[in-house]
Amino acid sequence: MPKIIGLTGGIGSGKTTIANYIASLGVPVYIADDAGKKVMQTQEILEAIKEQFGAAVFDENGLNRAKLAAIVFENPDKLKALNAIVHPAVRQDFNNWLIQYKEAPIVVYESAILFESGSYVNFDCILTVTAPLETRINRVLERETISREQVVNRINAQWTDEQRIVKSDFVVENIDIDLAKLKIDEILKILSIKQ
Repeated sequence: MPKIIGLTGGIGSGKTTIANYIASLGVPVYIADDAGKKVMQTQEILEAIKEQFGAAVFDENGLNRAKLAAIVFENPDKLKALNAIVHPAVRQDFNNWLIQYKEAPIVVYESAILFESGSYVNFDCILTVTAPLETRINRVLERETISREQVVNRINAQWTDEQRIVKSDFVVENIDIDLAKLKIDEILKILSIKQ
């Protein structure tokens, strides 16, 4: 079995950029958010979401993720309820994905809510990506059509960098991408040696 690295960081930290860099080095990377979007298209999950949140989060095109996000990021209990529906399906999807890479020395599982979901306990080590708060806010505003207040609400719905760092084996500050990549190279070398 491969060594499983949990990769996390708050919204706008650049963890997906780091995950893509790691993947470019030939390390298999599982993006939990992509898997979540995929499982949320299955009939079973859609029915569970409709039962929990009602028809208001659906429109003529099906599930309206923006409406759902607006609800769950305003209400921690609603977010927990959504996670209780989606996380078991993502966990199963990851286990199926892992079978393809059972010969790989290292695989990476990337998730913004590794700690909040409790799934961090399943990994051999945790790598947290950080960035200054304003940098994170600006990155999200550049890529999504949401308000600053909505970004701050999402940040506040997640653990703080300080909370993540305490439970992490490695921390990469992602302000300068070239420096962050060098740090990733060092970490991967350390993990390869520890095999």
